[in-house]
Amino acid sequence: MTVAVFLEDHEGELQKGSLGVLGKAASLGGDVVGVLLGSDVKSLASGAGRFGAQKVYVGEAPELEAALPQPRVDALAQLVRDQGIDTVLFAASVLASDTAAGLAARLDAGLNWDLVDIASQDGSLVGTRPALEDSVYADVGWTSDVKLALFRPGAFDPVESGGEAEVEEFTPSFEAFSTQATMVEQAHEESEGPSIEDANVIVAGGRGVGGPESFSLVEDLA
Repeated sequence: MTVAVFLEDHEGELQKGSLGVLGKAASLGGDVVGVLLGSDVKSLASGAGRFGAQKVYVGEAPELEAALPQPRVDALAQLVRDQGIDTVLFAASVLASDTAAGLAARLDAGLNWDLVDIASQDGSLVGTRPALEDSVYADVGWTSDVKLALFRPGAFDPVESGGEAEVEEFTPSFEAFSTQATMVEQAHEESEGPSIEDANVIVAGGRGVGGPESFSLVEDLA
């Protein structure tokens, strides 16, 4: 079994969600590789070894500079076919979700989403997905040769477990239709305090506090 993890980066760092999924992949056994796609991202690759990657495939191209899914679908599909990868795991994000869906269509592969866990049982992978407003958990599996899984944000915390990963570069090729979209603008809203994804406890306030001047009560409680 060869498990690949789609690694996302932002502002020169590998994203926490991707590293958490990478650690989970390492617990499944088999070969674990990371896939890092972008422009000028090679320097980030070897650090993924600390979180469980034995090897990181790096694909760099101008077409991968913008956070657009279709070129990444091309690159991932090429890598899956060339390297015999049978499982690809994603930490949920806007980019990862679009890329996973496109890859599923391209490879005719099964995609299970909103997972919170995955395990190997009797030689098969079994995912865990919440259902009925998270009141129950359902076991899900795959019947396709290539298995794709999209994990809920914050499903796994990154855990350092190893050293540097071997880095192997490859040259992605792109379909003509995959390069037709252009990223016009990408904006990031800065907020104060911890992010919702990293919070252990979330306290919400509404009309019950009476008005904006009383919202400090909610902040104090949090």
